Amino acid sequence: MSRFETDAIRTQLERTQFLEHSNPLYLTSSFVFEDAEDMRASFAEEKERNIYSRFTNPNTSELVEKVCKLEKAEAGYAFATGMSAVFSTFAALLNSGDHVVSCRSVFGSTHTLFNKYLPKWNIETSYFKVDEVDKIESLIQKNTKILYVESPTNPGVDILNLEALSKIAKKHNLLFIVDNCFATPYLQNPIKFGADLVIHSATKLIDGQGRVLGGITVGKADLIREIYLFSRNTGPAMSPFNAWVLSKSLETLPVRVKQQCKNALKVAMFLEEHPEIESVKYPFLKSHPQYKLAKKQMRYGGNVIAFKLKGGIEKGRNVLDKIKLCSLSANLGDTRSIITHPASTTHSKLSLEDRKETGITDGLVRLSVGLEHPKDIINDLKQALK
Repeated sequence: MSRFETDAIRTQLERTQFLEHSNPLYLTSSFVFEDAEDMRASFAEEKERNIYSRFTNPNTSELVEKVCKLEKAEAGYAFATGMSAVFSTFAALLNSGDHVVSCRSVFGSTHTLFNKYLPKWNIETSYFKVDEVDKIESLIQKNTKILYVESPTNPGVDILNLEALSKIAKKHNLLFIVDNCFATPYLQNPIKFGADLVIHSATKLIDGQGRVLGGITVGKADLIREIYLFSRNTGPAMSPFNAWVLSKSLETLPVRVKQQCKNALKVAMFLEEHPEIESVKYPFLKSHPQYKLAKKQMRYGGNVIAFKLKGGIEKGRNVLDKIKLCSLSANLGDTRSIITHPASTTHSKLSLEDRKETGITDGLVRLSVGLEHPKDIINDLKQALK
C-alpha cells in the first residue's frame, strides 16, 4: 500500500493513445457517443462514462479520485468553489423542516448560509461554542439531521474533538460533516475519527498558490450520490481547467504544507514573546488550549496563526498599514504569507455579538504563513509591531 506522497502524485486516470506522462487537459463541454444505443445506455447510467462536463469530466474525476484516496473516502464530487461545496452538500441532504447543530466558530459565509438562507427553506441551526461540546446533546431535536464543525476553526484555530463528536452523531443518528480546509488531507483525516463527509475549499492550501477556485466534498458513497444528483441538476460543477490545476497542486501538497507548518511554528513562537501581543493561538504551541488534542488529530499544526494585538482595532489597522512583505488579502494557504483582520473583512457581516461569541475581537489578526524564509516573515512583523 503506497503512502500519501506517492498517492498524491501517482493517482492518474488511464492514459490516452498518446501515452502522456501527465494527465492532459480536457477542455470540452460534452462528449460524443458511438451510436444511439451507447447514448441511451449512458444516460440510463447502465455504463460509467462521461456525458457532459457539468456531470463529470476526466480532469474532475482525477482530482476527486486523488482526494478520495488521500482522505480514505469512498466517493466525492468537485465544485466550483469551497462555498458551493458547503451549500450543495447541505442543500442535497436537508429537507424543509430539518435542523442543523453547528459549532459557532465557522467561516463567515457558512454562518450567513445558516442564518440567512437556509431559514428561507424552514431549516434552522443551533450553535455550540468550541468549549461547549458537553451541551451539544441538549441542542439536538427530533428533526436534527446534521452535526457540522470546522477543525481547526476559522479564524481562531480552535481544535474540536472529532472522535467525541462522531460518537454523539452516531448516538443520535446524525450525519457528521467536517470542514477540513485548514488541515488538508495531509495534516488530518476526519473520516478516520468517524466523519461521514469531509469538505474542502480547494482554493486554499490544496491549490496553495492563489490561482484558482475550487471545492470538494468526499465521504460515504450513498451520501455523495445524493450530492452528485443535486449538483448534476443545479450546476455548481468545477471547471476542467481548475481541476487540472488542483490535481497538479496535490502533487506538491505534502512538501509545501510541511514547510509552511515549520515556518508557522517559528513565527508563532516569536509572536508569543512579543510585548505588543496580548495572546497567540497556534495548534502546536504548548499554550494552545487543545494542544494535546491537536497533536493527536493532526500531523503538524497547520499554517494559520491567530493572535490578538494590544490596542484593539486601531492598533490592528496600524500594524496592517505598516506590513511590507506579507500580503493584505482575504485568502489563505498561499505560498505567500497573508495577513487579515477578520472583524473588518472575512467576518465583518457577522453581528458584534456573534463575533464576540466566536472570539473574533477587534484586535484579532489572522496570519496565513507562506513559504518565505521564516526570518523574513518575522522581521516584517517585528517592524510593523514597533
